[in-house]
Amino acid sequence: MNQIDLNNRTAIVTGGARGIGRAIAERLLASGAKVSLWDVDTAALEQAARELASAGTVHTATVNLADFALVKAAAEATAAAFGKLDILVNNAGITGGNAKTWELNPDDWRRVMDVNLNGPFYCCHAVVPHLLKNGYGRIVNIASVAGKEGNPNAAHYSASKAGVIALTKSLGKELATANITVNAVTPAVMATDILQQMQQSHIDYMLSKIPMGRFGKKEEAAALVAWLCSEDCSFTTAAVFDLSGGRATY
Repeated sequence: MNQIDLNNRTAIVTGGARGIGRAIAERLLASGAKVSLWDVDTAALEQAARELASAGTVHTATVNLADFALVKAAAEATAAAFGKLDILVNNAGITGGNAKTWELNPDDWRRVMDVNLNGPFYCCHAVVPHLLKNGYGRIVNIASVAGKEGNPNAAHYSASKAGVIALTKSLGKELATANITVNAVTPAVMATDILQQMQQSHIDYMLSKIPMGRFGKKEEAAALVAWLCSEDCSFTTAAVFDLSGGRATY
């Protein structure tokens, strides 16, 4: 594992109790950062905190990202616990199941948008003032290759991730002179529990699109995110980094 220097940095990782978020938290801790895990699942948070305690300083917050008041409160509590905020990784997301656009339940559409798009907006809204106060910051948004290509039978998920890409580009330009970078990662399918939310036919379809012939590993996502969170990533902002095994074409 290549060493990334995040000593004396503090980080928030949403959806940090499991999957890609957990792997990102582990990599940031290994790089010297203090990490706050945000998740809606309190029991999973407590387990993750216990298991990661020996790796470094771990803070937790149970947060429903669809509720701006709760997000704001979590940001203030985390800043108070750490003394400052340096890094925000907007990782939490849901798939919302699979259906053709005209057969989607509008409630499923709204739920996916609330978590996948409104959630990152709320987190940025709450955390950016702290980064501006520091005069330094790194924001990494986990989008998806679906946000570029639009997966069939997943219009809600695809649209939400396209929104995350646009949010990244807008916010990155707004903060370009503030020593705060904002970048997105667009994974193809990763081997995590999120596959359990999808139909097998949809999983097979997505795997068939990857030239490498395999799903990505959460550790591979964590490695890329760790660099984007570092001081070495200093002249790249409002950018999108593919993590797709060759699937992405632009």
